[in-house]
Amino acid sequence: MNASSFVISPFKAEHSDAVRDLFIRVNRLLAPPHMTDAFEHYIIESLEQEIDRIPQYYAEKEGQFWVVLSKNHVVGMFGLEPSGPNAMELRRMYVDPDFRRRGIAQEMMRAAEDYCRNTGQHRLDLSTSEVQSEALAFYRQAGYELVREEVADEASNKTIGGGIRRYYFKKEL
Repeated sequence: MNASSFVISPFKAEHSDAVRDLFIRVNRLLAPPHMTDAFEHYIIESLEQEIDRIPQYYAEKEGQFWVVLSKNHVVGMFGLEPSGPNAMELRRMYVDPDFRRRGIAQEMMRAAEDYCRNTGQHRLDLSTSEVQSEALAFYRQAGYELVREEVADEASNKTIGGGIRRYYFKKEL
């Protein structure tokens, strides 16, 4: 199975449970053993603030959210929201662990960058944490420039907190 076996589709209500499950599963897999409680808190906060209300959240932010489908099964997801003048932030880019290494992340990134270009956005921003080493390598390979890094002490729907190092990237499109 390759990337051509997948379809990137705008989020619909029927995708809600699968998106929720994918978000929880990936974050539990990322959690270092000593940070299980912090990750569980992050999951709960993120579900409440964003994942369980994707249509409202992305409408409020003037963004968009998509899923990647394989035979009507959600195997990936990502969102975009404005991050500044003529810039968008890539959010919630996850691939189902059982479907990794098949070109899905590259297709999602290409779709996100194309959306930005087609809507007059000239920069794509994103961030990830030190526990996502594969994501860090992927973004660097995709031509993203490290802008800054910081230690996130406070939790939000964008970071676990707990002293995890976050990396912020950008790419001029």
